[in-house]
Amino acid sequence: MREILRFQDVTLTYQAENGEVESLTDINFVVHKGELVSIIGPSGCGKSTMLSLIAGLIKPTAGKIFIDGEEAQGNKTGYMLQKDNLLDWRTIRGNVRLGLEIREKLENTAYVDGLLKAYGLWEFRDKRPSQLSGGMRQRVALIRTMATKPELLLLDEAFSALDYQTRLVVADDVCKILRAEQKTAIIVTHDISEGISMADRLIVLSKRPGRIKHDLQLTFQKTERRDDPAFREYFNMVWKELDGNV
Repeated sequence: MREILRFQDVTLTYQAENGEVESLTDINFVVHKGELVSIIGPSGCGKSTMLSLIAGLIKPTAGKIFIDGEEAQGNKTGYMLQKDNLLDWRTIRGNVRLGLEIREKLENTAYVDGLLKAYGLWEFRDKRPSQLSGGMRQRVALIRTMATKPELLLLDEAFSALDYQTRLVVADDVCKILRAEQKTAIIVTHDISEGISMADRLIVLSKRPGRIKHDLQLTFQKTERRDDPAFREYFNMVWKELDGNV
């Protein structure tokens, strides 16, 4: 299977007011095409920092990160943040086309229109973001992130601004879209249930400096994961590892 992402002996330290701080240490893992990988761990363990490294926003102190065989520079990733950051003076179609305009990839317009149609947003294409529900706005944000066809999608606590019920529905919707479009994604979350329900693998980090404590391949017998006995087993194991500190 084609390798999309590789962390190779990655360590990150930074200078703080009280001296040098080690954020991540000796991180090694590989993600293959089509995998959905959740990263979970205690607050401050470096989860979001890992996404910044992948996106090329910061450089590791030691080690290397490769995306599709090349050192990470950010040009092959799409980043979906906690807030949708949709522009209310642009229509829904205008918002999802924004990246295409910036990167001069308007040839992807038909692809984006197809995503709007496939995922129930085409009839709202001329509406403004303020006219949509929170869940619909997150679907728009995902399609905007996918518009330029990045090799790797990065989701950083992408549902945490939603209420609990909406969050469950939207997480399921986004997961279905990612799988239907055969996307590769790294999903950072502090929610154990969310991480288990969405991913093929679950990477569990330790307290800072973040190390990989477990890299779990998730397998289920039932289509509805939350109804599968394995779901609770995974949850209890991760909860115990983190001592409830998430």
